[in-house]
Amino acid sequence: MNKLSVILRGSLRPLASLRLTVLCLLVGMLLIFAGTLDQVHIGIHGAQEKYFRSFTTLWKIPGLAFGNFHFGYLPLPGGYLIGSILLINLLAAHIARFRLLWRQIGILLIHIGIMLLLIGELLTGLLAEESVMNLDEGERSSYSESNRKTELVFIREIDGNKEQVVAIPEKMLENSEGETLHHPLLPFSLHIEKFMANAELKLRTENASALPSGATTGIGVQVTASRKARSGKPDEQDSTTALVELRAEDDGKLGKWLFSKNLRVQSFKYGGNTFFMSVRRQRSYKPFTLELVDFTHDRYAGTNIPKNFSSKLRLIHPAAGVNREVLVFMNNPLRYGGYTFYQQGFDNNDTTSILQVVRNPAWIMPYASCTMVGVGLIIQFGMHLVRFSRRRRKP
Repeated sequence: MNKLSVILRGSLRPLASLRLTVLCLLVGMLLIFAGTLDQVHIGIHGAQEKYFRSFTTLWKIPGLAFGNFHFGYLPLPGGYLIGSILLINLLAAHIARFRLLWRQIGILLIHIGIMLLLIGELLTGLLAEESVMNLDEGERSSYSESNRKTELVFIREIDGNKEQVVAIPEKMLENSEGETLHHPLLPFSLHIEKFMANAELKLRTENASALPSGATTGIGVQVTASRKARSGKPDEQDSTTALVELRAEDDGKLGKWLFSKNLRVQSFKYGGNTFFMSVRRQRSYKPFTLELVDFTHDRYAGTNIPKNFSSKLRLIHPAAGVNREVLVFMNNPLRYGGYTFYQQGFDNNDTTSILQVVRNPAWIMPYASCTMVGVGLIIQFGMHLVRFSRRRRKP
C-alpha cells in the first residue's frame, strides 16, 4: 500500500507543479486583458461566452491589420479550460504533497474554498438563467422572458379564454437545419430550410437586386434576409430568423414562411383552425404569479437623477397557500421558489416596472467559498501569531 501511495504521489507531481499554477494565472490575466479589450466590440455577453465560458478561443489582436487583411490572431485557452486545470492542479497538490495534519487545517480550508469557487463558476455558467419580467401597474404575470434566447411559437385559440401554444427553442431550430420537426399538437410538420441566429432584414423595394428570402407565403415574400454576426452588446438584440416550410401529410407542402424576431405575427388557417406564428423571446413559466400593485420612483430634489425606485408586488401561489405583498427595491430583491427578482428599471413614465429574474442553483457556492477562505486565513494567521508570540516569550 505504501509503495502504491509513493507511485501515485510521484505520478501526480507534474500536475501538482507550482509552475503550472503560475502559468495558469498568467494566462488567465492575459485572457482577462483580451476579453476586456474585445468587450468594446462584442459586448459583455459576447465577451463572457467567447473568452470565459469556453474551452478555447481566438483573440483578434487589435492594431495588427494591413488594409482589409488582419494577421494578428492569438489562440488562447478559455476560462473553462484554465479553471479545470487549476482545479486539477489543486487536487493533485493535496494528494502529492499535503497530509492531514492539524497545523495545515487553515491551508486545507483555503484550498477547498478556492475549489468551491471554481466549481461554482462552472455550474453558474452551465445552469444559471437570466430573464426579465415587465409589469404594468395592476398587471399580473406568471412568466419571464429571456434576454437573448428566442423561440418559434404556434398559437391556436381553443376558446375565448384559452390558447394552445407550441414553442420551439432556437437551439432546436439551429440543430435541425435541413431536417423536419414533428409535434403531436400540430397538424403539420416543419421543415427547417434555413436558420440564422442573427439576420439583417430589408424590404425588397429598398434593395431590388438582393436575393429574395426564399419565402413563398406571408410577409417574408416582401423582404430579403442575410446572415449577420451575433451581437453580445446589451443594447442590441439579435434578429433570430428561420425559413420554414410547412408540410401536411394529406395536403402536401403548405408554403415556405419566413419567421423573424423583427417581423410581426403572421396567421395561417388550416384544418378549421387559425394559427398565429412568430418568433419571440423565450418564456419561462413559474408556478406562481406576481402582480404589480404600485411602482414608486423617487428623484433627488430639483433633478431627474433617480434616488430610489421600488415595486410593491403581490405574490400569489395558490398551491402553497401564499398570497402576500412584498416590496422590491434596489439591493433588496425577492427570493422565492428558487428565483431571485431584482428591481432593474422602469418604463412608460413610471407605470411599468422591469424586474430582472435570476435562477442560479449554485448561488450559495460563492458565499460558502468566501466563508471557508476567510475562516482558513484566520486560522492560518492565528496559528502563526500564536507561535510567534511563544517564541518571543522565551528568554
